[in-house]
Amino acid sequence: MRRHKPIVVAICSLAVLLLPSAVPAGATERGPLRAGAARVDVTPTTLAGLTNLWGTPFEGVHDKIYVRALVLDNSRTTAALVAGDVVEFGDTTAVRQRIANETGIPADNILISATHDHNAPRVGAVSPGASARAGGPATAAYTEFVYERLLEAVRQAKARLAPARVGAGAGHADVNTNRNELTPKGWKLGVNPDLPSDKTVWVVKFENTAGDPIAYFVNYAVHAVVMGPENKLVTGDIAGATSRYIEQHFDDKVVALWTSGPAGDQNPKFMAWDTTFTNKTLRPGFGLMESQAQILAEEAIRTASGVDHTLSDIRLMGAQRMLTCPANLDPRRPAPIAGPPSSEVNIRLGLVMIDRIALAAVSAEVYTNIYWHLKKESPFTNTIMVTLVNDRLGYLPDDAAYEMPYFGVPGPAQKNCAEPGIVNGILEMMDRF
Repeated sequence: MRRHKPIVVAICSLAVLLLPSAVPAGATERGPLRAGAARVDVTPTTLAGLTNLWGTPFEGVHDKIYVRALVLDNSRTTAALVAGDVVEFGDTTAVRQRIANETGIPADNILISATHDHNAPRVGAVSPGASARAGGPATAAYTEFVYERLLEAVRQAKARLAPARVGAGAGHADVNTNRNELTPKGWKLGVNPDLPSDKTVWVVKFENTAGDPIAYFVNYAVHAVVMGPENKLVTGDIAGATSRYIEQHFDDKVVALWTSGPAGDQNPKFMAWDTTFTNKTLRPGFGLMESQAQILAEEAIRTASGVDHTLSDIRLMGAQRMLTCPANLDPRRPAPIAGPPSSEVNIRLGLVMIDRIALAAVSAEVYTNIYWHLKKESPFTNTIMVTLVNDRLGYLPDDAAYEMPYFGVPGPAQKNCAEPGIVNGILEMMDRF
């Protein structure tokens, strides 16, 4: 059994609460892998009352947005991975329970992630301690629409379960950048190649017994913000475009789930709202979105094609727990956009193990160094951090960053709680596999 460093909470005497979930008997036994995937359109049918992350009302649609679902089974247990082209999901406990009730997939084995596409609507209520726009009746109606479509995607994916093989690969793409830049006028959002930035393009490939791909699970650390606050068109941004390129490459016979890695301090290198355009069209910047997405898609396809070690007989396990930290009441933190301040914040942690591929989930925007800390400690080479899963709290800087005037610092949790709590909590779940 791995020994973990103790979790220390500075200043406040509140304990960190780790609530383990039970592992069903037989969940870590091997069995034959089956996989099924589906993509369902969640483009709003009406735009009235819906806004982007910054509050700009939508006036049209540039490209469709989707929820994508991947269901896995090994005759011992079942898991579901869902990715949605939305700003964020609030607390997904209720919808995960609905999925469990309707499909039999354990709620602890379900990861629902948002691409954090800033030019798509949000889904769900804002959780205590988070800074986000709650929206109004239109957001509530859209939330129910997305939940129904999400359920349908999982149903379709489960109905398509077929014998499969799985393998993972790590590519590289220099599309993201650390966005904390020091200028003569102080720190601002920009481009800083000297600060941490994880360039790994993770791909988990699922193929049928004939070698034809079923689904790609893609993970990369970048904010989906090529299009900025003045854009008035719904778009999947760089995340949705990456999935679209991969799917089109395979004549839409593959479902490509995009998930966000440790992108709390990462932006695209090139963004429409940081660029002066000489061609003033109604759609400035979409070329930048498409070109950077194509780089990521091509690297994902290349990486997957090089995965020559796949397994058809696997162990499969899911687990979730809550990490509760004292809230950071530093006066530098902005007041919540929606809801009153909270004395503590809840960070949802999750883990889905697909044999020795570890999908480590966090319900926040995690800084790069926290992922690197986890990766260093993890016993699994293929440790992939998936962020904005099953809720969205906000930015979680690493402890060292709390001393710097970076964007998103100080975070919603007090220093010395989130980083060790995330790392130790996920490692403890891994120990049970």
